Amino acid sequence: MINNDRSSIALSRSPIRSPSLQELDIIAEIPKEEYVLKCTSACAGCSDSLALRYVLKAAGPDTVLVVPACCTSVIQGIWPNTAFNIPVYNIAFGAAAACASGMSNAFRKAGKKTNVIVYAGDGGTLDIGIQAMSGAFERGTDFLYVCYDNEAYGNTGMQRSGATPLGAKTTTTPTGKTDFKKDIDAIIAAHDPPYQATAAAAYPQDLFKKVQKALTFRGPSFIHVLAPCPPGWRYSTEKTVEMGKLAVKSGMWVLYEREYGKVTIGAQSKVAMKKPIPLEDYLAPQGRFKGIDPKTVDILKQRIVKNLAKLAAEEAAP
Repeated sequence: MINNDRSSIALSRSPIRSPSLQELDIIAEIPKEEYVLKCTSACAGCSDSLALRYVLKAAGPDTVLVVPACCTSVIQGIWPNTAFNIPVYNIAFGAAAACASGMSNAFRKAGKKTNVIVYAGDGGTLDIGIQAMSGAFERGTDFLYVCYDNEAYGNTGMQRSGATPLGAKTTTTPTGKTDFKKDIDAIIAAHDPPYQATAAAAYPQDLFKKVQKALTFRGPSFIHVLAPCPPGWRYSTEKTVEMGKLAVKSGMWVLYEREYGKVTIGAQSKVAMKKPIPLEDYLAPQGRFKGIDPKTVDILKQRIVKNLAKLAAEEAAP
């Protein structure tokens, strides 16, 4: 685990502040009921379990979780015990969306409004599960698909996935990935769902509201959640929330919603668009970017500018 001076300096630039009145109101609205119980098998500092906690708080008890092979299928605990306080259907890596399609149709035929939520990692979404997911969105399946993105195959040793960013080191890209991160949000947008959004485990109130909103739509919805991973990204475990916020503040991760094709950029990312922190402040604390080529950093900066300009243009479109 890496915890060097550069990480301390970079992270210290984000001052601790008191929550705003609006944030306090949102916190007060979040249910106290817990559906992710104590004693999960998650790694220290796991933002997957943090994100799932708020996803389920927003969804409530009348929910079934469909989980393909991923970190979440492990952190439930060892059978016959479980740390999840709702029904969970563990399914093969590439079959989650197909399973959810049948499940949702069965519930609707029975007159039930039970929330069917696929909760899958980036490997099971951008790569192995993309065919079934595309089919479910094309058919108009009434479900919510949540991709928690730790930008690698976390459950099997941090191998490169389609979500791994350019320049990041993994066990299968030891000198740094040479390809760009796959734009799964653009792929989902091409299916024209009624609602899709990005979120981050570091901003749980924002995630909570977006899940609540997604579940009000009939048909397929998609939420893409950034979930920093201490062992995979190689940073100190207590820095998970800070890492997520640095991603947003640098523009490396943009928070926005797309409702019936209309884009709305989130307040946190609006601030980042006007006054972003240096990208180096986000990259430096992560061992996976240690020794990254300055030319690669410049390319990442250009991609950030291009992505923000694209989203801003979409938001401004009538």
